[in-house]
Amino acid sequence: MELPFGLNPHETDPGAWGASLLYNAELLLACLDISQAKSVAEVGAFAGDLTRLLLLWAEPHGARVIAIDPAPHELLEQLARQREDLELVRETSLQALEHIAIPDVLIIDGDHNYYTVTEELRRAAAARDGLPPLLLVHDVCWPHARRDDYFDPEQIPAEHRQPVVQGGTLYPGHEGIWPGALPFRWAAAREGGARNGVLTAVEDFVAERPELVLAVVPTFFGLGVVWHQDMPYAAELAAMLKPWDRNPLIARLERNRVLHLSSAHFQSSLFKQAQDRLHEAEKLLQKMLDSRAFWAAEMYLRLRQRGKPQFSRKEVRELLNRPQPIKDPNLGG
Repeated sequence: MELPFGLNPHETDPGAWGASLLYNAELLLACLDISQAKSVAEVGAFAGDLTRLLLLWAEPHGARVIAIDPAPHELLEQLARQREDLELVRETSLQALEHIAIPDVLIIDGDHNYYTVTEELRRAAAARDGLPPLLLVHDVCWPHARRDDYFDPEQIPAEHRQPVVQGGTLYPGHEGIWPGALPFRWAAAREGGARNGVLTAVEDFVAERPELVLAVVPTFFGLGVVWHQDMPYAAELAAMLKPWDRNPLIARLERNRVLHLSSAHFQSSLFKQAQDRLHEAEKLLQKMLDSRAFWAAEMYLRLRQRGKPQFSRKEVRELLNRPQPIKDPNLGG
């Protein structure tokens, strides 16, 4: 499943969640080409999956790439050491956007909550005299479209923070927490409502600025594209995105994808629970088998029931020697 430049998103995504913006590579590159960007900043670079794509695109275009992440993965640190044309900013987005030169294109894929995204958008626009760069915002579809998630809730002012559940697990179609479903670090306890979620933040930002246009591409957790209608590339960008924008067929495919992803994770959770219970039962049976008390009880029952006890050590031994159940490949053995 190769992407442009021969990249393979599955190398760092063995579970095939599709959580990286790298899965939307063709659309991202089309936006960059049309905008003729000379500088691109990526918020939430983490391990550098998308960063590699941006560098490969930027090299022949003479563009500058900035990766912003307060806790970059070692793979991104290694990439920064190898590439002098990559500027790695080890700060939160709200810190970095206060002092870096706002680029032609800003990719937002960091802390997925209303407050942070709103501040990222506001600061990017304010630094350019109200004319925001081309904005590419990830996670504008389920689960973060209408539900906050926090890297660290304490970094968010209390008055802007939703009630959260640490390690909350989410399932499509359920506003609350669904045990055993897809896990998230600090998810809002409920989906929906005012000032909750990434898409809500983007929509509110655009609603206050009628000169801005928003397109929503419902693929791989959703890509939002925001641009100023007076930019020289506005018409071409709008024409390119029109077939994708809120396309109902693609939206159904994405809903089906996340439903099956969530269902597979839920079934794996159930399977893991069953395996754990089976393992505990086997340990208990082995203890019983090794117990002299069990041997004495069997002898007593043989005498009392005339050689036909309801259970025996032989039956327990045969049960323990049966082949192990099929293992779920998603659980790693």
